[in-house]
Order: sequence, then C-alpha cells, then structure tokens
Amino acid sequence: MHRTNVRGTFVVAQQAARRVRTGGAIVTFSTSVTRAALPGHAAYAATKGAVEAVTLILAKELRGRDVTVNAVGPGPTATDLFLDGKDDATIDRLAKLNPMERLGTPGDIAEVVSFLAGPARWINGQIVYVNGGMN
Repeated sequence: MHRTNVRGTFVVAQQAARRVRTGGAIVTFSTSVTRAALPGHAAYAATKGAVEAVTLILAKELRGRDVTVNAVGPGPTATDLFLDGKDDATIDRLAKLNPMERLGTPGDIAEVVSFLAGPARWINGQIVYVNGGMN
C-alpha cells in the first residue's frame, strides 16, 4: 500500500511538476476514509493522508508557476475493485453512509477531476471530498 499510494503518488507528482505547463493542473487521489475514520482502514487511510500532505505542500512549492495542485477524495464508488468480495448487506450499509443513500459512480468522480483539471483555476491546495455528503 505504501509503495503504491505514497511513493507512487510522490514520484508521479514530482515528474508532473517538472513537466506541467503554465496554467496546468495536477490532481492526486486520496479517499474520504481519511475523514470518515472507518474502523479497519487505518493503514489505507494513513497512506492517503500522506497523499494529502504531498498535495498541499506541492501546491505551495509550485508558487508562481500558475499550476494548481489538488486532491480528490472519493467516497464508496461502484467500481469492480470496490465491489469485489463485498456482500449485498455490506454494499447497502456503505451506500447509506451518505445522505444520498447510494454509491458514487466513476462519472461522479470524473466530473470533479475534470473540473479541477480545467476551469477551476482558483481552487488550489485543496482536498475535495466527493462522497455524496458522507462526512
């Protein structure tokens, strides 16, 4: 988990910072678990907490370059990876963690990534939790 979530994000962000053009954007991925503090998810949340720290610091390190750096923190999202191995009762319980009482879709997450990578030029150094109001 550490190698993928922390080191992977760090190395990719480092390379992106070297290559992104003026007016560009870097978007990293965290999770809503960092705020929800779900039991049994400490190791995962810790790695994503590191991603959030890298994101906030990189936004400041790129001062003066007109490059935004933000993270998206999805909540439970209906992907094959998320659904794999979960029974219907577990999926239903997780869906009801938010007031919309449904899982997110990949499209829900993509809309926010697209916004941060495009027109959201005044959003910088933020973690945007995309979770239907879960927390």
